[in-house]
Amino acid sequence: MGKGMSFVAGAALGAAAGVVLGVLYAPRSGSETRAMAADMANDAWDSARDKYEQGIDQVRAAMDDFGPTMDAATDELRAKVDLARERMDQLRESLNEAIAGGNVTPAADVVVETAAGVAPAAEAPAEA
Repeated sequence: MGKGMSFVAGAALGAAAGVVLGVLYAPRSGSETRAMAADMANDAWDSARDKYEQGIDQVRAAMDDFGPTMDAATDELRAKVDLARERMDQLRESLNEAIAGGNVTPAADVVVETAAGVAPAAEAPAEA
């Protein structure tokens, strides 16, 4: 810790010496320097405030543009989903009508028929 404390003490001593030399060799009086520093601080504050307000305006403009775009995309997606639901309902109705009319064999019957048709075919080569 001795080295750390000596570094801090040296930095503080160097800063104090810099302040003393700065005051002794300053080209302006203290009141002029303070007024100049205050003007610079006010200018920096005004500049920061202007940049902040510009940023807020840009964010608001982006949000205003984003909202209608999202609304349009949402409406388009809802329309597509509704169209898909209508089409599924139509297909379901036509399938039910076809089954009721006897034009379509239910899937369970097809599997049973296929399995029954495969078994004799498998036995035929074994008998030969």
